[in-house]
Amino acid sequence: MNVAGHRHERLAEEMRHEITALVAGELKDPRITGLVTVTEVRVSQDLRSVKIFVSVQGTEEEQASSLKGLRAAAGFIRSEVCERLHLRRAPEMYFALDHSEEQAQRIEELLREMKSKSG
Repeated sequence: MNVAGHRHERLAEEMRHEITALVAGELKDPRITGLVTVTEVRVSQDLRSVKIFVSVQGTEEEQASSLKGLRAAAGFIRSEVCERLHLRRAPEMYFALDHSEEQAQRIEELLREMKSKSG
């Protein structure tokens, strides 16, 4: 891995840490309900944008509501992260739901069903 790639990884991890702290303690948006976990942060090659994947425990309505709240708070999160990490340029932040945990649970469930049928 080249130096730039390592820097992107390190920056993404630092951002994930800061965004997690912000979501857990400083966002007061009533739309953000349930347990929100920042699962992954991907930084673009040019450092101009960041895609933030979140997992939200709750119903589909709670997930959608939390995502709206996070998107509304993106400007605040952007400026806080920029200040805390001493970035010269604040990247645009985009939030997306991470469904990998749900998919993994569904696969486990299907495998258990198959195992019980064959056994």
